[in-house]
Amino acid sequence: MTSPPPSGSTIRVLIADDQEMVRTGFRFFLDAQPDITVVAEAADGEEAVALARRERPDVCLLDIRMPGLDGLEVTRLLAGPQVADPMRVVVVTTFDLDEYVYGALRGGACGFLLKDSGPTLLAEAVRAAAAGDSLVSPSVTVRLLKHVTAPRTTTATARARPAEALTDRELDVVRLVALGRTNAEIAAELYVSLSTVKTHLSSVQSKLSARNRVEIAAWAWQHGHGRPGG
Repeated sequence: MTSPPPSGSTIRVLIADDQEMVRTGFRFFLDAQPDITVVAEAADGEEAVALARRERPDVCLLDIRMPGLDGLEVTRLLAGPQVADPMRVVVVTTFDLDEYVYGALRGGACGFLLKDSGPTLLAEAVRAAAAGDSLVSPSVTVRLLKHVTAPRTTTATARARPAEALTDRELDVVRLVALGRTNAEIAAELYVSLSTVKTHLSSVQSKLSARNRVEIAAWAWQHGHGRPGG
């Protein structure tokens, strides 16, 4: 995956949305941030892929519904399992199509954002993605990921049994990830250091063959670990 931008450098963002008003609003707020700049805008999926490959932004902010290639296909092309150097994608959704969200997650998206989440969360999601993390707020996590708990004959089903069993502490971390907690919040809740949380997450990611923490959260919801004490 593309390396995070150096500390202190500006985060370069691509915005892809078929609504000009949405793109304008996102650009206006993000460009006002001291550490973020919008380097490209796309009105459809094909344009988004072309611009992303040319500009290599740190974060791609993609709408799900776009003409031509939709956000799901764009996500797969930019961040999917077959991409040699995947980009960081944050999918924007209105939360009316659960299967779209599931497809985006499996396609390699590292974050989810509701369009009405507000500008502050938008900037936080961009910064989290650029840092190699992901922002999935508790409300989004609970409302979205619990909809992917049904058994499926996909890669998710193959991951029902990790190659190596998760430890009790790793499961504690997984549950909190599924509830949308940040690394700092997990560390505080479990009374461990931030580096310990990162070590556990790295181990979990390896055992589950998960590409990012969003896939870890999805696995937790699919297998009954997505609720407090689950």
